[in-house]
Amino acid sequence: MNFNIRKGQPSESELLSDLALRSKAYWGYSQEFIDACRKELTYSPEDIQSNHIFVAEIDNSIVGFYALAILSPIEIELEALFIEPVYIGQGYGRKLIDHAKTISHQLGRQVIIIQGDPNAASFYLAVGGKLIGETESTSIPDRYLPTFMIQI
Repeated sequence: MNFNIRKGQPSESELLSDLALRSKAYWGYSQEFIDACRKELTYSPEDIQSNHIFVAEIDNSIVGFYALAILSPIEIELEALFIEPVYIGQGYGRKLIDHAKTISHQLGRQVIIIQGDPNAASFYLAVGGKLIGETESTSIPDRYLPTFMIQI
């Protein structure tokens, strides 16, 4: 098995968008909920071209990805981290977080901010996140997401 993390390609926008929706649905959300998240979880070729998006592959098949967005001279946000459902719980999310820490450091950032799905809270705590509050969802009114910080 050959595992690799590489920069996402604009031509993969549809693949990554579909993966994000499948990964979100893994947590048992209704179709109505998934549809409400669709716009937020859709990535255009321009999004991939202009952002820090990295994909994880096993034997040249995409199994996950993450996206970073620069917030300030010291902060970067983990905007997305999604794993194909069959690979959830096998350590690939941790590998992507470790890679995101390395890239964030290379970009001169000291802190990663994460607005996580409530179902992923234990994961973010396990990879070094510190719960610092909550943020209202931009997709679902009156839904609050735990917000974490990871010191690099």
